Amino acid sequence: MTIPPPSPRSGARAGSTAGGFLVALGAMIGTAIGFFVGEATPGFLIGLAVGAVGAALVWWRGRG
Repeated sequence: MTIPPPSPRSGARAGSTAGGFLVALGAMIGTAIGFFVGEATPGFLIGLAVGAVGAALVWWRGRG
């Protein structure tokens, strides 16, 4: 009796990119810039928004 190979996860594709990294990076960079300017919270929110837009673009580009 042979064991069949495991099936890949339904949501994962070979070579798929992770846009969540951009969200985290944007939040950290935005916080750092905001800290130096004296406005850490708006910097965090702006960085989070920029990262989310970048992640959405990565997702949109990966759909095609």
